[in-house]
Amino acid sequence: MRILVIGARGQVGWELTRRAPALGHEALAWDVAELDITDAAAVDRALAASNAEVVINAAAYTAVDKAEQEPELAFAVNRDGPAHLAAACARLQIPLLHISTDYVYDGRKPGPYVEDDATAPLGVYGASKLAGDEAVRRLLSRHVILRVSWVFGVHGHNFVKTILRLAREREELRVVADQHGGPTFAGDIADTLLELAGRTTEMDANANWGTYHYCGEPATTWHGFASAIVELARARESLRVQTVTAITTADYPTPAARPANSMLDCARLAARFGIRPRSWQTGLEALLASGA
Repeated sequence: MRILVIGARGQVGWELTRRAPALGHEALAWDVAELDITDAAAVDRALAASNAEVVINAAAYTAVDKAEQEPELAFAVNRDGPAHLAAACARLQIPLLHISTDYVYDGRKPGPYVEDDATAPLGVYGASKLAGDEAVRRLLSRHVILRVSWVFGVHGHNFVKTILRLAREREELRVVADQHGGPTFAGDIADTLLELAGRTTEMDANANWGTYHYCGEPATTWHGFASAIVELARARESLRVQTVTAITTADYPTPAARPANSMLDCARLAARFGIRPRSWQTGLEALLASGA
């Protein structure tokens, strides 16, 4: 299958491009240098010339705090970009798989979010991603919106790499312990999307297009995640850090509010496709073993 990967230099896009050939797919790897998804005419021309059978959109404006100062750019990438891709896919009659986020929820629910729960983003980033979801849903029936949380990977910047850097520099780390979620390895997200890309005929037959959740398990906190990172990394190298201290969200104010609960219920994906969450510890081990 010929798959067009948009956002190929991001955490998930890099994994998609790397893993697709092993599954028998041909991956066209495009990032902003190859295609500016905020330009509708450019999207039309590029997709028409690509001969892609499936488009996977892994491109996004993900600077959560900076988005509060750059709302126009965040909405251009996260809302208008997916809208242009969905409209072009509709004209070409090809499906679009689009990555979304736990930030579309406000985090006030006591348990894991299911796909039909009400959305209520707390900031510009979440609002722009939700607007992108709505555009895809409105413009293209043959779509999958895959909502993920707390993404980390071998390639690019992420929480794991930040904790590793700080653990080498400082004796104490202070990490928020009252936000809950499921860390999700970028390689696992890529595998899930590639599995879905190969099952589009099945989705047509069973009307299984729509919105799904996928995240790593078990649920933890940022503090729990950081503690695990330090513990596993210390088995591989000497670290300066001695203590990982639990703090509250109030102790660590940020320009953009974060959901206190980012836990996602993944039962719908398991029931319809047999795709189940993987352990984030396994992904963490893979990242550490890579030396990234």
